[in-house]
Amino acid sequence: MRFTKMHGLGNDYLYVWGGVPDNIIDICTKLSDRHFGAGSDGMIYISPSDVADFKMRIFNADGSEAAMCGNGIRCVGKYVYNKGYTDKTHLTVETLSGIKTLSLTVEDGRVTRVSVGMGRAAVGKELALELPFGTVSGTPVSVGNPHFVVFTDDVENVPLEALGPMIEKHETFPRRVNVEFVQKISDDKLRMRVWERGSGVTLACGTGACASAAAAASLGICRKDAPVTVALDGGELEISVSKDFDITMTGPAETVYEGEAEI
Repeated sequence: MRFTKMHGLGNDYLYVWGGVPDNIIDICTKLSDRHFGAGSDGMIYISPSDVADFKMRIFNADGSEAAMCGNGIRCVGKYVYNKGYTDKTHLTVETLSGIKTLSLTVEDGRVTRVSVGMGRAAVGKELALELPFGTVSGTPVSVGNPHFVVFTDDVENVPLEALGPMIEKHETFPRRVNVEFVQKISDDKLRMRVWERGSGVTLACGTGACASAAAAASLGICRKDAPVTVALDGGELEISVSKDFDITMTGPAETVYEGEAEI
């Protein structure tokens, strides 16, 4: 199997052109392992679509399927353009959370940045979760996949590896949830750290950045209709939240290497 390892701000996946095999869980868990495999946060399969230019399916490192991946879809845009599957700089991608629109920035014939129309965020009311050591309050947000955004005054010292799995698997979220801890830096900048459902701590999460910006806009922490920089462990994304909570995400996409695996 041929694959391309790519990342958006360190959120890395193995990208494969073609249909998803029946034994995807075994393949994904094997190849995602950072000691015995290629090492990644999961795998993304790309194929033609009947309703859009392309279709993507996303699998977390544990083999579970995700509806959407913000960093992943930017890399899909780079993948299909750089490999010659399209010459469009505006294209559509079918995902389990709907069709997304991509705008590619091309320099010297190669894609450097991608903007994605992520659709409308659904921001819920604040929830208080009872955990073994106490209560944690946060805002549930859906951007095609589920997130729980917790605002804090000291995000760098949050015990992410302890709190993340507790919240991900809390009884409030029967299908599990992605968890973001967020600190306001200024009116137009947030600092975010993330625990991803099915993958654990990652360097970046595009949908998490969108969910964090949407929650911040809902709570009046950041302005609507103005770009907000979300600083993640792997770099920065620019997120815009409209008055109707339509979200646009802009950021880089990088190719690491091409590989071949026996499966």
